[in-house]
Amino acid sequence: MQRSAEYGPLTIAYDERVLAPRLWTLMQSEWAAELSPQLPAGPILELCAGAGHIGLLAARLTGRPLIQVECDPIAAAFATRNAHAAGVRDYEMRVTTLDAAVFPGETFPLIVADPPYLPTDDVGRFPDDPRLAIDGGSDGMRREHECIAIAATVLARNGVMLLQVRGAAQAKELGLDDVRTYDDERAVALLTLKQIEGLVIG
Repeated sequence: MQRSAEYGPLTIAYDERVLAPRLWTLMQSEWAAELSPQLPAGPILELCAGAGHIGLLAARLTGRPLIQVECDPIAAAFATRNAHAAGVRDYEMRVTTLDAAVFPGETFPLIVADPPYLPTDDVGRFPDDPRLAIDGGSDGMRREHECIAIAATVLARNGVMLLQVRGAAQAKELGLDDVRTYDDERAVALLTLKQIEGLVIG
């Protein structure tokens, strides 16, 4: 059965097969909007977009084009529908895995990523959530590292990435200190290209 959630000024459609929008993630969209005026021109890239709400609100607030990447075709269909409902017209959805998310020569001044970050052993705590949307591998960081590796290839020189992490502790594991924390298990970290390249090389 289709459901809907209010996400700032947007109404986001989804159903039980898709991870429900979390209102705490508004801070990721709003942080993107705060940063946007100081960033180079160009589109937003959103990785692991789910129903699309985070990137869509960032696009609405910034006026930037939006490219979303989502491997689950059901979630991608909801995101595309939500983009039309939100009035985001300069929009592209790529239904693909992360390893095929971007093309040679592309650059993005702003990347937002909301990958699954729970360790596999913790997934059972959330039986109502689709496993694909929350299982981050044995240590919870597999998809985060994949997103960071993509950003290393396409983030503009003066661009930034906003990455969801499992609280400040997980950000610390990545060596990140520019973090906005909602609670012990939910936070967003800012990464520059220099930091990203250091993580990938390291």
